[in-house]
Amino acid sequence: MSDYSAIADRLVFGLDIGTRRIVGSVGYLEKKKFNVIAHHVIEHDTRSMIDGQIHDIQKVGETISKVKRELETQLGLPLSEVCIAAAGRVLKTVTVHAEIDFEESTVVTAEHIHSLDLVGIENAYDAIRTSVGDEETDFFCVGYSVVKYYLNDYQISNLEGHKAKKISAEILATFLPDEVVDSLYAAIDQAELQVANLTLEPIAAINIAIPEKFRMLNIALVDVGAGTSDICITKDGSIVAYGMIPKAGDEITDVIVQKYLVEFAQAEKMKIDSGCNKFVEYSDILGIPAKIEAEEVIECFEPIVDNITSEVAEKIKELNGGKSVSAVFVVGGGGKAKGFTEQLAKHLGIAPERVALRGEEVLGDVVFASEDVKKDPLLVTPIGICLNYFEQKNNFIFVSVNGERIKLYNSNSLIVADAAIQIGFPNDCIFPKTGKELIYYVNGKKRMKRGSSGDPAKITINGEDANIYSPIGKNNKIIIEESTAGAPARLRIEQLPEFTENLTFQINGKDMEFPRFVNVNDELQPGSYQIQDGDAVDFINYYTVEQILQFLDINPSLNDVYVNDIIASSGDLVYEGFRLKIEVAKEEYHPEDYYEPKKKDEEKAENASDADDAINESESDDKDKDDSQREDGDNKQESEGMDVSQTEEIEEDKEEKKSDEINPDDIGVYKEPKYEDPNKGKEIRAINVSVNGEAIVLSGKAVYTFVDIFDHINFDLSYKKGKTLVTKINDSDCEYTQVLNDGDIVTIEWKDDK
Repeated sequence: MSDYSAIADRLVFGLDIGTRRIVGSVGYLEKKKFNVIAHHVIEHDTRSMIDGQIHDIQKVGETISKVKRELETQLGLPLSEVCIAAAGRVLKTVTVHAEIDFEESTVVTAEHIHSLDLVGIENAYDAIRTSVGDEETDFFCVGYSVVKYYLNDYQISNLEGHKAKKISAEILATFLPDEVVDSLYAAIDQAELQVANLTLEPIAAINIAIPEKFRMLNIALVDVGAGTSDICITKDGSIVAYGMIPKAGDEITDVIVQKYLVEFAQAEKMKIDSGCNKFVEYSDILGIPAKIEAEEVIECFEPIVDNITSEVAEKIKELNGGKSVSAVFVVGGGGKAKGFTEQLAKHLGIAPERVALRGEEVLGDVVFASEDVKKDPLLVTPIGICLNYFEQKNNFIFVSVNGERIKLYNSNSLIVADAAIQIGFPNDCIFPKTGKELIYYVNGKKRMKRGSSGDPAKITINGEDANIYSPIGKNNKIIIEESTAGAPARLRIEQLPEFTENLTFQINGKDMEFPRFVNVNDELQPGSYQIQDGDAVDFINYYTVEQILQFLDINPSLNDVYVNDIIASSGDLVYEGFRLKIEVAKEEYHPEDYYEPKKKDEEKAENASDADDAINESESDDKDKDDSQREDGDNKQESEGMDVSQTEEIEEDKEEKKSDEINPDDIGVYKEPKYEDPNKGKEIRAINVSVNGEAIVLSGKAVYTFVDIFDHINFDLSYKKGKTLVTKINDSDCEYTQVLNDGDIVTIEWKDDK
């Protein structure tokens, strides 16, 4: 026995836990060659494993212990750590559709594409759990590939940089059930070993069968075991898909058992002999010996080989996006059945020489210390498990996400997003959420304003700031705080482009601009109105004659208006570009506008009071007489200094004034004029006032009242924001007609009654 104690720290123990047998190998890597110094195989003595799944952990653990003890005997060293692989036959693969809709045409970025992939993985995860009918079972996504991308429902090879309203994809994702990994760890623990590295059986096999330099090609690896045929696809330098069918070597052996009434082990030997000998010898269950031609055995299982290879070919096409691959490598004992590679090539539609059984030729860099070990396809997977330890590219790692410890299949490019998916963190809680959009209508056409973008999820790895694309490794502590939504969309009427488009009318030969009126849901609203979801905003493209006169501060009752040279009434509509002529009517004095006839009751009341007034009148007459005499005296003194012509002119003036006077007793009772312009005959001036803290200059008039401020501020009296409108000048309540002076402080606001 050789002494390996000097290289004990370099030794790797690999264990292939299969359905029919457990294969253990120990070796070391030196100068790119793997040297196997101990090797042992034990078949299960019971059905403790079925289709790659451990059913009896105790029994499997005992078998592993036997392999371990035998290898320790060969080495003369204890073994404490082992590399294992999860069976590819328990992988579950599903193809799903994923899509992302944009609210408007958007340039597709790498982030959008990654988000689309994550949506596909989430959909695949849901589909897998639904298909197994067990919502409690957890699955690991061990790989996915994009079968097709679509831009606005048209297939495209690369989405990035294109403008789209919708992007979608067909995603093929592969998952491994949680209990598979847990049962493997339990069996290893039963044998008093620790897992140094865990990979997938198809990955282990492909590391041997398909070197890295071949993986740029579109190649399939088929590992035909006892219970299932595991499939792996490579393309563009990576492993892009995994799959399996639940048929393999045991189905072939079962046909021989039934045909020749032999034990399973005898049938297995007959299957192998038929591929390398001309005759096959056997004894049936009755002990009767027989010798038949190998061709007869091959004809016996040929139909089942055709059936298995047909299903394998269909699965390969499915995993490869609906098309065949360029070549296929076959490993595993089941693939050694006569006619297997030829039939697979036929069903794939490729040349027979492009489907090859890989064995001794792919183990060229493997050296066995024992000459008893024969290099064949059965050794590809166990040796691959050992070599995978050195590459450390495909195994399971543990990380903590928000305090929850999880296992992840390490594809050597894990990022935070992968961990988030594993714990079921919603995709829309990772990326920023957009605030609620505002849908409204302008002149009957639908419009939309998006809300502002929120903040992405806050992520840390081991306390350091990170993002959703940050790489992660073993034992990382990841904290993900849910992303936030942005503010909902807000929009005022004055922010709409139509609001700045004034109407132009020609008035008395001069073009004048008028602001548009705006109706919201058939109600007039100011520019400051906040548009609500579903509002119908209509910009009115006309004025009435009355509205134009009001805007110009012209009294309608004193003017004649012509629209396009035709006399118009106050309700006539005036559109963009119309011509208006406004004629100011000459004011004439009409006594009836200022006086109204006495009523009979008023005349009787005046007659009844005449007697009472007589005494007062006589006393007043005496006083007036004295005053008159003094006045005449004064006048007489003044007239003595004038000539006759000047005296006559004075007398004529007195008579003229007397004739112009109106006797109220003759016409009636005096009443206020219907219209009086307070600015008439006064000097135009400008004043400065403060309105709600804003400096305002009032100009163009001689006298200003409180109501004039509404021409200079954005305050719509028709849009109530409270129960009471409070108006003040210099902190004192006022009326609309109160006169404003230079420097006044004005406040106006809506208040709710308490």
